[in-house]
Amino acid sequence: MLSGRIPEPAPAGGFAVVDVEATGRSPWRHRVVEVAVVLLDDRLRTEAEFATLLDPLGPVGPTHVHRITQADVAGAPRFREVAPQLLDLLAGRVLVGHHVTCDRAFLDREFARIGVAWPAVPMLCTMRLARAHLPGAGGFGLTACVDAAGLGWYPAHTALGDARATADLLRHCIRTPSCPPADWAEPLREAAGVPWPRLAEPRSRRSGAPLSLFRREAVHGPWPLGGQPPAVVLTDSGAIGRRA
Repeated sequence: MLSGRIPEPAPAGGFAVVDVEATGRSPWRHRVVEVAVVLLDDRLRTEAEFATLLDPLGPVGPTHVHRITQADVAGAPRFREVAPQLLDLLAGRVLVGHHVTCDRAFLDREFARIGVAWPAVPMLCTMRLARAHLPGAGGFGLTACVDAAGLGWYPAHTALGDARATADLLRHCIRTPSCPPADWAEPLREAAGVPWPRLAEPRSRRSGAPLSLFRREAVHGPWPLGGQPPAVVLTDSGAIGRRA
């Protein structure tokens, strides 16, 4: 699970938990600088993970928030270079995020910039779940919800840390007594039946050379609140080879 290599496409079905870090707040004016996907099966068990920093082709934006510097993205792939594999990962799955419409909007605009239209897919928002099933939360941002659920420390504002925490929050919320038994059958069937576009490898990769991924990583918690968390480190976490 800790490999940064792109997972082999899984059978249709399940959930894709997504998170992005961006150079600003506007999907129309700003760019994705980090993306992560955590794949869950229909029982919410983790199947695979993918994450990488991206070269936004300009300033990285609010380093004081996401802690990404210009030096961090030097040599990182561009969005177009990972887009074919992202489509493979997301196809056939319910899209999950914390304020999922925001993550969806940024990814939608990135794909639109390269001429790819996203299909309409079922979505599940953990912020909405938290509003219904974590009434004691001091707020409904991801950090506040994770705290209220007692899930411990996670590396906030790293795409993989946020995606993992969102997956944990999803599991927590649907197991609370106030949450009625979830019937995922219909949205999963709907997601599996949505036709997704395919995208050819960019010309820069047709030589067959692998593409390095750069992942910000911390040992996955949960870690006790108030304890010393592990450091977040930047790693060259593997490579994407050409698809068959």
